[in-house]
Amino acid sequence: MTPAIEVRGLSFRYHDGKEALRDVSFSVQEGECVGLIGPNGAGKSTLLRHLNGLLPEQAGPGSAVSVFGRLVTRENLDEVHRRVGFLFQDPDDQLFCPTVFEDVAFGPRQFGLDAAGLDAVVAEALGLVGLEGFADRAPHHLSDGEKQRVCLAGVLACKPDMLVLDEPTSDLDPRGRRALVVLLESLPVTKVIASHDLELILRLAPRALLLDGGRLVADGHTRTLLGNEELMLARGLEKPHGLLHVHPHGG
Repeated sequence: MTPAIEVRGLSFRYHDGKEALRDVSFSVQEGECVGLIGPNGAGKSTLLRHLNGLLPEQAGPGSAVSVFGRLVTRENLDEVHRRVGFLFQDPDDQLFCPTVFEDVAFGPRQFGLDAAGLDAVVAEALGLVGLEGFADRAPHHLSDGEKQRVCLAGVLACKPDMLVLDEPTSDLDPRGRRALVVLLESLPVTKVIASHDLELILRLAPRALLLDGGRLVADGHTRTLLGNEELMLARGLEKPHGLLHVHPHGG
C-alpha cells in the first residue's frame, strides 16, 4: 500500500546557513495520526512545510518527499496543496482577506469551486469549528483563538486528504481546545500534528516522532515514547500528566 507520506534522507539548510533538518526518513500510512514532538528549534515546523510543498526545491541532494505516491516538486504543487491541508502556527500568516467568509472561501475558490457552491462549503467549515455566524466578521478583529479556528475552517473547506497542523492549540482556551480535539478525532483523514501540548499528542496520536537538532531521534508508540522519562528529559521535554502513573520506560 502506498504511504500517505514518505520522507527519505531529508536534509535542509536555511539561507543563513542554519542546518534545520539532517537526514530525516519516515513514512506515514493513509489514515494514521502521527504526533511530531521535540524542543524549540528541533526542526518541526521546517519538516511540516516540506510535507505541504512549501519548501519544495531547497532541500539537500538526495532528499525526497512523496505525498500519496507523488514526489513533491514545483510542477505538482497545486495537487499537493489540494490534498494536504496546512495549518500555520501563527494564524496571521494565513489570514489576509477582509472577511472571514473570503478567507475560508479562498482555498476552495482557487481549486475551482464555483460561486454557487461556496456558501454551503464555507458555512459547513465554519460550523465544524464552532464559528457559525462569523462569515461577515473582519479577521483582524477576532481573538487569537478565533483566528486559529478561521484558519482551520479554511483548511477544512478544501476537503484535504491529509491535515498537517503546526501547534494547533497554542492560541486556544480550554473550551476551544476541547472542541478542537473532538473535531480532529472525528476526521478520518491522515494527520500529522506538531505540538508542545503533549496531552494532545497522547490523546490523538497513537504514534509519535521525536525530533531534536534536526534529527529524527525516536519513532514509536506515543505512550512508550512519552512515558520514557529519561528520553524526554534528555530532549528538554516532560512526561505529560496523563502518564505520570506510568513506569518511566513505558507501559
